Amino acid sequence: MTSTAILVHGAFFLRRHHSCYGADRSPDQTAEDLFKMCMAHLDEDKDLHRILFYDCPPLDKKVHNPITKRAIDFKRSSTYEFRTRFHSELVGKRKLALRLGRLADKTGGWILRPAVTKELLAGKLAVTELTEQDVVYDVKQKGVDMKVGLDIAVLAHKRLVQQVILVAADADFVPAAKFARREGLDIVLDPMWSSVSKDLLEHVDGITSVCPRPPKAKRSPEPIRY
Repeated sequence: MTSTAILVHGAFFLRRHHSCYGADRSPDQTAEDLFKMCMAHLDEDKDLHRILFYDCPPLDKKVHNPITKRAIDFKRSSTYEFRTRFHSELVGKRKLALRLGRLADKTGGWILRPAVTKELLAGKLAVTELTEQDVVYDVKQKGVDMKVGLDIAVLAHKRLVQQVILVAADADFVPAAKFARREGLDIVLDPMWSSVSKDLLEHVDGITSVCPRPPKAKRSPEPIRY
């Protein structure tokens, strides 16, 4: 019997979930989609060690939009409500642990949307024509990738499992994957039908996506910024 740990990068999962399952899923449905997707990786020869989900608490601060000066309370946003309920649903799932990092905006703040920046540089849009929707509040996840890497290293070093399934597609996980393989673990990547970094592909033992495949004609949404 192969003991398997499933590690899920939260921001990546939620971005791909939008494409693979649709945009109208509730927090509890999304949590159930995640659990079923993870369990689909197992068969009669695999025993689940644990599902580890890595994310950050939602932004809860108050800011002012730089264009209109309107006060915005992120704690009252739909994103805050969804993420909070989603995390609450996850912690009630069998053998699922929530690993939380933190959000940092010390080097972030308000930025122009990429399409708007392109129009400004092309002279198709004037600064005086900017609207409230042309900017987004940019924050970064801190500690999430580090937690994923450390957990992979611990699982490998302590021989807690024989297989790790990683739901991600980022080359940042190459060092952890290389270490785990040297320690004898089977590393399988689930990119949820997205493209994968060539560097990461070189350091995994297999790749498979078990979630619904999004239509080829459907464009991926703009990446989540935290």
